Amino acid sequence: MSIFGKLGITLVLLLSSAWVLAGSDSGFYLGGAIGSASNDVAFDELEYSDDDTGYKVFAGYNFGLVPTIDLAVEGSYVDFGDSSVDIIDENVSTQTTAWDVFGVAGFNLGPVGVFGKLGMVAWDNEVSLSTAADTFTEDGSDPAYGIGAKIQLQSFSIRAEYEYFDLEYTTIDFISIGASYTF
Repeated sequence: MSIFGKLGITLVLLLSSAWVLAGSDSGFYLGGAIGSASNDVAFDELEYSDDDTGYKVFAGYNFGLVPTIDLAVEGSYVDFGDSSVDIIDENVSTQTTAWDVFGVAGFNLGPVGVFGKLGMVAWDNEVSLSTAADTFTEDGSDPAYGIGAKIQLQSFSIRAEYEYFDLEYTTIDFISIGASYTF
């Protein structure tokens, strides 16, 4: 074998080991994210849209069966913030929080990866009127979806996500950026 052949094999082995080390890290992980929640509320005759800052705290387990493929289970608590509208002399405010569980599948290209999420969300909507002392509370569970991208170095990951929640009276688009650490 020529020197170029040996050099080529050595280079391939070095790059493939760096690819594996920079990609997926299997095990238990914790993280958090902050972003923008776009709430579209449709309740009886009332329809309005509003954006607010939302956040989430998440935990999961990445099974790491194959170095370039991520298969994980993830759960989170999400606060989508408040959405409100002024109608004549009345302020209507909606606050939505949720617990969710997702199956996550991803593909890693070295330190950069993309992923998709499919799961269920258990949500609580609290609607209040500025002139009324009572609040109206609604809860339920619905499917949820998401896609994202991440940059991972060893056990630390930075990720950007888009998640879609189609609830009974509210549709939420949540775009966030966050970080996680794998133990």
